[in-house]
Order: sequence, then structure tokens, then C-alpha cells
Amino acid sequence: MAHTERRDAPGLPDFSLLKRLARDQLIFLLEQLPGKKDLFIDADLMSPLDRIANVTILKQHEVDKLYKVELKPIVSSSDQLCFLIRPRIQTVKWISDLVNSDKVAGRFRRYKIIFTPQKFYACETVLEEQGVYGDVTTDEWNFYILPLDDDILSLELPEFFRDNFLVMLIWMLHFSKIFSMYSCYQEGMSHESSELMEEGEQRTRQPEFAKVFLIDRDVDFVTPLCSQVVYEGLVDDIFRIKCGSVEFGPNVTSSDKSIKVMLNSQDKVFDEIRNEHFSNVFGFLSQKAKNLQTAYDKRRGMDIQQMKAFVADELKGLKQEHRLLSLRKSVSNNMYTVTKDFYLKKSLLEGFEICECITHIEEHINRQVSMIDSLRLLCLLSITENGILSKDYKSLKAQYLQSYGIEHLLTFANLRQLGLLEEQQAGETLTVMESKVGKLVTDKTVGKLTDAFSSLAKKSNFRALSKRLALVPKSGEEYDLRVPRDMAYVFSGAYIPLSCKLIEQVMERDGWTGLEEVARMLNGQEFAVTGGCSSSEARNKTDAQRIVLVMFLGGCTYSEISALRFLGKERGCRFIVVTTAVTNSARLLEALLDNSA
Repeated sequence: MAHTERRDAPGLPDFSLLKRLARDQLIFLLEQLPGKKDLFIDADLMSPLDRIANVTILKQHEVDKLYKVELKPIVSSSDQLCFLIRPRIQTVKWISDLVNSDKVAGRFRRYKIIFTPQKFYACETVLEEQGVYGDVTTDEWNFYILPLDDDILSLELPEFFRDNFLVMLIWMLHFSKIFSMYSCYQEGMSHESSELMEEGEQRTRQPEFAKVFLIDRDVDFVTPLCSQVVYEGLVDDIFRIKCGSVEFGPNVTSSDKSIKVMLNSQDKVFDEIRNEHFSNVFGFLSQKAKNLQTAYDKRRGMDIQQMKAFVADELKGLKQEHRLLSLRKSVSNNMYTVTKDFYLKKSLLEGFEICECITHIEEHINRQVSMIDSLRLLCLLSITENGILSKDYKSLKAQYLQSYGIEHLLTFANLRQLGLLEEQQAGETLTVMESKVGKLVTDKTVGKLTDAFSSLAKKSNFRALSKRLALVPKSGEEYDLRVPRDMAYVFSGAYIPLSCKLIEQVMERDGWTGLEEVARMLNGQEFAVTGGCSSSEARNKTDAQRIVLVMFLGGCTYSEISALRFLGKERGCRFIVVTTAVTNSARLLEALLDNSA
């Protein structure tokens, strides 16, 4: 495949300790309620918990039955109930109702609430108001970061984008240089930065990372709105990867059963194809299948002793590999059906044929193809054009509400508040050319021309950023997806993710010098914090100092992770991605739909 690791690439730290620490602390908390108990788990904690302490481990520590928190009456007959939950008031009220119901029924049970990642005063206040504070014990499970793979760490906070809840655990690490690209919490970050600088003067140890980037999702909304075409990203878009694993249904398994598969670098075949453009994957898998058949065929002509050795050492592994290859071929077949809107999104990114794009979006909405896909196209149109012309915005909004329901008025309000879907304001003055043309035509025609010239005169930040950073390769250029030349391959050569391009540019300059105009267009403040690393030390970097940590606040996509892996191989460094959650356009927009419900 196109991606080969450089021999001088630095090794990555072992983050498995984080998982072991989280498991040991959870076991300790469960043992504080001795004896058999039933465990109720928040829905969004079930997948992370499975990665840290599976059912077998929980059973070993006297967990009898497991239930998902569903905010309705329970059927548990256990005398001890343990609740593993996020600190949400609604869930705490539900637990309080359960305790009070048991009191009314004259039933005595022991109750324990484990909040993660921490308990809030507001939750304890609810327990007190409901009169059950003395009936339950509360504790904290400080589960902050889950290693999903060797170079991916997730805080598993899918609601972060919507709620802007910030966990500051990352500052426990030792940094050399920190670059910020986000608009919220600037004052707090500046305070933390000054403290880090003061500490840096007293440090004698080497920094553990060469650079650290903090990126807010609102710096780059375009990337998560684009359809993913790298293999892992497409698997996420179609089948939904949760906590590094995916469940394939009967349409893939060709049986009446679903199969859950772990996706990480331990799976060597998956590791080879995860960052590849999906068009390269099927041929690769076909070649693997031929190699596998060759391995099977070598058993012909074996004597009895050789056959025994083959069965004992190789046959089981070959059968497992054959099963996974068949599964991945079936997955690949499903991918070709979801890339039909690629040329529409490409036109939006390039700024060409916008009228035709709007017509296509209207058709998409009126056919009620997909509520989320329609929103994605509307948001992409708005961001790339710095808002939608007033007449088009009103028309598209009316059609959307008619197709999907008037209740989505609040969805439009949410999207507008976040800057994802806005109505473009008409320009205040006419251009000189527009004024001259206006003298020669009727008032009605002038009105149409005014809209057109207003659109041209009001250039969007995305267009300016795209030109300044060369995010969109020139139209007509051939792009070999088998041997990509830059990060644009993650979107079929049509677009380089803005977030990743910013990282590349800052690394080249070792700072923001020359990017002041870009920073202004991003509507954010940028700063760099230098630790105690001298220039001579910088020139003689250890492996650890060639590791770059990138933290996405509000989620990142698998396309961005693939792009950073490509950049790391080009530059001889390694990227570790820390994110509040791995996201895509569907998750991002569904969070806003949920919020409007």
C-alpha cells in the first residue's frame, strides 16, 4: 500500500497504563459495595466500559447482572444496586425516584452511585432535595482518557461539542511548545500557560512531546461535513465505530447474526488499509485473498508430520484471516453506494456551479432522502459561501421544514447560533460595475444582479483561507490516489483538511510567523508557549521529542487522523491524537437535533 512507515520514525509511548489504572480504580469502587450486586450503566458508558472491564472481569467482582440506564421502572431483584452514570440531573432524579419507590414499598436495599468522570454539587443537591441523600453512597470514577489505539486517545465525551464541557487533565503532561487554535476559554488557557512557563524555568527533565496543538472544532467545520473516503472513515460513516469497535449486521455477514469486530493496529490487515482511499482497498484485499489461498495450497504434498504441524501452527490463523478478509470484502462492496454526492460537495468546496448545487440540494430535500444528509449539504453550502443568500435561505428552510417537520425550527436556530447555517446579509453598497449595468436594465433585472454581485462582493473566510493555504487543489489536475502527494488524498484529492493544514504550516514555521492573516480570518487568538527546551536540545531531538500531540476539543474525524498519520510519515514524526470523541457529520448534527428535541 501507499503508506509505509519511515525507518527513523519515533516509537510511541505505551498508553495501556491509562486503561489499567481506570480498570483498577473501578474494581476498587465496586468492591466498596461487597457482595452480589446489579450494575446499571449509562448508555454512552457501555462501550467504553467494555474496553476497560468486560463482563467477565465484572462478574469476577460480584457484579451479578448488568442493565442499561433507561429512565423507567427497573426489574432487578437484587438487594444491592450500583449505578455507573454521567453526572446528569435527569439520571439522578430517576435514581431518587427508585429509592423513594422502594421506601414506599417497605423494601430495604443498598444503593451506590459512581459518577464519572466526576460528581457535581448539583447532583448531590438533587439527592438532598429528593430526601434520599442519606440512603445512597456516592463516589467518583476518574475515567478521563481511553486509548482507542496506539496513537488515538479519546475522552469519550460525545456531548462536548454541544455542551462545551472542558476537561483539563491534559495539562498534567510535560510540553515543549503549545499552539492553540480555538476561540473559547482563552482567559483560562492563558492563565494555565503562564503557570506552565513558570514551572518550565524550574524543570530539568526533557519535555515528553515536541509540540502540542489544541484545536477547537469550530476552527474547521468544513472537514467533518465532508463525506469520508478513507477506509476507516467510511466504515465509521456507514456502520458507526464505537470505542474502536464496530458491529456488522446481517447484510455484511451474510447470515442472521451480527459480528462485533475490534478495529485497531493489532489487526495487521486493517492497519494496512485503514488510512487508504477506499478505491485502493478492494484490489489489496483481493491480492491478500490470493496470498491466503497460496498458504492453504501448500498443505498439498505434506506428509503426516508436516500436516500435524500445519494444523497446530497455521490452520487456525489462516481460517481467522480468511473470515476477516471475507468480511472486509463485503464491507468494501457496501462503500461504493455512499459516495454519490462527492461531486456536489467538490463543487461546493471549489465554489463552482453554486446554482446547480442549490438545485441538487432542493431535490435532495424534496425527495426526503435523509434528514441528516440534507442538513449536511445546507451547512456545507452556508460555510463555504459565508452564508446563504437571503432568498435561497428562506426557500431552502421552508422546503426543509415542509419535508421533515416544523419542529426543526429550533434545529435551524441551533445551527445559526453555532455559525453552521446562516442567512447571508446583502451588501450595503453596489459595486461600480453593478451601478453601470443597472442603468441599462430594468429594475427587476437589477434586483437579480444585485443578489449576484452581493454574493461575489462578500467573500467568505473559507474561500480566503482556501486560497491562502491552497486547501483545494486546482481543478483539472490529475491526482494519483495510489501514491498520494499530500493530505488531500483523504478527500479524493479535492480538499486538504483545514485543521491538518494549519498544523502543517505551524510546524514548518515553528510558530505563527507569516500566518497572522490566517489567524485573523479564523476569528480566534493564537499563542505559543515555550518550555525549557534550549535551541541545542531542539536540534538534537530524542524520539520522544519527535512526537506531536494534537488535541481536538469537540471531536475529530478519522479522515483528519489519517491525514495526520500521512503528514507524520512525510516529516519523520509521529502524531498522537487526543479527542473529546471521534465524530463525523452525522454525530455532529444529531447532537444538535437531540438538543432541539
